[in-house]
Order: sequence, then C-alpha cells, then structure tokens
Amino acid sequence: MSARVVSIRLDDRGSAATELTLLTPLLVLVLLFVVLCGRLAETKLRINDVAHQAARAATLARTPIQALSDAEATAATALAEAGVACRSLRVAADLQGLRPGSTVTVTVACTVGLDDLALLGVSGSRTFESSFSSPVDRWRGTASSAREGGSR
Repeated sequence: MSARVVSIRLDDRGSAATELTLLTPLLVLVLLFVVLCGRLAETKLRINDVAHQAARAATLARTPIQALSDAEATAATALAEAGVACRSLRVAADLQGLRPGSTVTVTVACTVGLDDLALLGVSGSRTFESSFSSPVDRWRGTASSAREGGSR
C-alpha cells in the first residue's frame, strides 16, 4: 500500500509549475483590469478637481471674457500638473453675466487615450466630463464698478 502512495505522489511532480504557467496569463489580465479601473477612477477624480478649480478661477474674474479665459487656462494648467494628458480638452462656462451673487458653472470635458492598455482589448479613448458651480462673491467689485470708481 505504501508503494501505491509513493507512485501517486511521483505522478504529481511538476503539477504546481504547470498550473502556475497556465494561470499566469489570467493573473496578468486581472492585474491589467485593476490598473484600468484605477486609472479610470483617478482620471474622473482629477477631472472633478479641475472643474472645481476652473469654476473658482472664473468667479474671480471681472469680465465674462476674462472669466472664460481664466477657466480655460486654469483647467489646462491643473490637468498638466495632475499628469492627465488630454487628446482634446473642452471648457465651457455658464457665467450668468458674472453678476455678484450669481453662480458660475464650468464644465470640463477631457478625452484621454487608453492605447497603453491594449492587452485588455481596450483601445481608443474615453471622454470624462465634470461640472462644478461656484458662487460669485456678493460683495466684490465688477468691471463696471471699477470704471465708476467705487465698488458694489
């Protein structure tokens, strides 16, 4: 009976290496999928933060033209600092006249490439979009009040 047990054990030699060899591609795919999910989540969070920064920058401007320009510049700078490379970037702002007490809403849309994760069959790009609203300070001056020599 002990010869039979020894025979069974000898037949299993090398099976762990074979199993590992067969499972390695699956483990690599799972790892790549986790990386993909992490990158998508991190990029969405970064775009949310960029929309917040751009909206805040727009509320500090004195004119609607300057507000849109500041929002675009802030979004581009914040994305570069965050390490997000957009294939295309769109910044839109609903300024509501930029009146004190009003709300400015900035929408940022960024298209990022996913070509480096082609092993998962995920290629091309994905567009992330986020909006943020920020109030214009009720007691700040405007471009018209600066010309009049006072503040509102």
